[in-house]
Formats: sequence, C-alpha cells, structure tokens
Amino acid sequence: MTADPTPPLALYVHWPFCVSKCPYCDFNSHVRESVDQLAWRDALLADLAHEARALPGRRLGSIFFGGGTPSLMPPATVAAILAAAERAWGFADAIEITLEANPSSVEAARFADLAAAGVNRVSLGLQALDDAALRFLGRAHGVDEGLAALATAQAAFGRVSFDLIYARPGQSLAAWEAELRRAIGFGTEHLSLYQLTIEPGTRFATEAAAGRLTIPDEDTAADLFEMTRETTAAAGLPAYEISNHALPGAESRHNLVYWRYQDYAGIGPGAHGRRAGLATARHKKPENWLGAVARNGHGAQIEDALAPLERAKEALLMGLRLREGVDLARVAQLGAAPIADLIDEPATARLAAQGLVTRAGNRLVVNESGMLLLDAILAEIVRA
Repeated sequence: MTADPTPPLALYVHWPFCVSKCPYCDFNSHVRESVDQLAWRDALLADLAHEARALPGRRLGSIFFGGGTPSLMPPATVAAILAAAERAWGFADAIEITLEANPSSVEAARFADLAAAGVNRVSLGLQALDDAALRFLGRAHGVDEGLAALATAQAAFGRVSFDLIYARPGQSLAAWEAELRRAIGFGTEHLSLYQLTIEPGTRFATEAAAGRLTIPDEDTAADLFEMTRETTAAAGLPAYEISNHALPGAESRHNLVYWRYQDYAGIGPGAHGRRAGLATARHKKPENWLGAVARNGHGAQIEDALAPLERAKEALLMGLRLREGVDLARVAQLGAAPIADLIDEPATARLAAQGLVTRAGNRLVVNESGMLLLDAILAEIVRA
C-alpha cells in the first residue's frame, strides 16, 4: 500500500480534567469540582486556530477527544470545536470523530447529547469483564455498570470500540479465552487488547517489587498473546496493529495516522502533535496552558524541527507495529538518506530467513510469527 501524498489531517483534543483520582495517569492534580467552561472553550478554539494557521489547505480525516474525562466535556464545547475545525480545514468524507470515555453511568447519560454534537465513534475503557480484576486495576466501575454503558454507547454511536487488559495476575489461558469470547460476543467493530505491563514508578511496580504481585511468566504471556490473535482473527476481527483488532474497514482512522506517521495537530494541555516535520507539545499543567493561550494566542510550549533521521526512525518504530508494515522508500525520503543507513540490512535479511519479517521491494512487514518478538525485532532492524 502506498500512502496518499497528502493524506487527511488528524486533530487530537486533550481535555485534562478528571472527576476522581485516576490510577493510570499523572493528571491527579487536575481533578476539578468545577471548570469555567466558557473560558476553556475559548482557549481551545484559540489553540485550534493556531494549528489551522500552521497547517493550511488540509482536510480533516479524524478528530479524537481524549485525556482525563473527555466524555464530561460539555456537548456545546464539543460542537463548537467541531464547527471551528470544519471552518478551518473542512472535513473529509465520512470523517471519524472519536470520544474516549469511561464506562460509568454518569458519562453514559451524556452519550446521546455528545452524538448529537457530532461525535460518531466512542472508545470505552472497560478494561476487564471481571469485578475482582477491575478492583485490582483501580477502576471505579463494576462489570454491570460497564456493560450498561456499552449498551448505551452502541445505541448512541454508529461505531464503538472498547479496551481490555489481559495477562493479569493469576489469569489463566482458559479464563482469558472465556473473557475474550464474551467480549467479542457484544458485537463491536473494534477491540483494543493490551497485555498488562509494569511501568516504573507505578503502584503495580511497587507491589511487584514487594512480591505481592506476580504477573504471568514469559511463556504464559506468549500463549495469551497468540491465543488472542487467533481468537479475534477467527471471529473476523484480525489484528491490524499489535494490540488493535477490527472488522475490515473499521480500523481506527485516527490511530492509523499516528502509526503511518502522518501529520496530526494536538490542542489542549499536554497534547502532542507532528506537523510538517515539527514536533509540537502543549504546556501540560492546565493553568500554564491557559496562561500561554492568554499571552500568545496558543498553548504550545514546544515547536521543534525534527532531524530527518529522527523522523525516519519514528516512522519505522510506529509503522512496523502495523500488519501492513512500512514503505521503505517513504522512510528513506523522510530520513534524506539511503535505506541502508536507516535499517540494518543484514539483520533484516537474517530475520526474513527466519520467517519473522518479509521484505518485498520497498515494503517491509513484521510477520505474524514476529509480532510476539516485535520489541526485539525493532531493536535489531532500526538503526539507532
């Protein structure tokens, strides 16, 4: 597949506020009982206008509302952002407009209004179909509340995805298979299925270091991974990215922009972007971001040119996560260098001989058998 030379632009809108302490992010200081909604709407629109001036003449193919609890963003603010984005860039046909949501009854009650504002896809953070697992993961919702939110989402939006975390402590292959088959049975078009990882500095890392948390060993984790991909493929939702599975044509268009290393604008506190060879990042703390918008007309803290070799490396690391792989001619163009300067050709040939990757002309793909070893493969192929 050869990428469109001017593919549609993506817009990421970050809403930083949470309504309760979140165990997954560092936005706990952003819990707010009340927010000056008009001030926030105006600031987001100003931030958007700055990105529109920097990326003229493009059309939007996707918009993603993410962050703390974006499903509690007022529908009027969502509608205002969508109207401004359409005026600034115009919408591509069948634009994808996704909202990230927690599966709570409070948030689900707003789904119809958010759909009326223009959202046409929702991504729900169910994370598990087991109450004990949800408690372990620190989630406020239970299975019943989560499934009720899923049903509400399916009634309100044309496209629905949800995520689950597996390879949890004590989780057997049979238990995960049963949970996964139950998840597939809800009939959504897209599933994001992530293995539990222990990140340094988290509560999970502390528990593991103290011996109070034992995750599946490497062999069990490999079995869980392989069974996940086999089960979803058999159900018609094959993996198109290492952790994402969808009906053909129902892949997340927004996330594909990231993985295909195309341009995306980011607005709101902490939002990142890639545009025309620049890496952008907004001020992370909400008050600092608001202050920057007031002073400068936008909330950008960083707008740095990326070196060609850095762009090429990013494109390889992102694109090889995809089943479709990468176009090496495009990577060489991004890197302003021969492809032999960007990938280790002997290592690539060795991995191809082992059946882990396929090199066909300018197309490089990590095979199904290689996806389990993706991190090691990337370390061998991509030149530092």
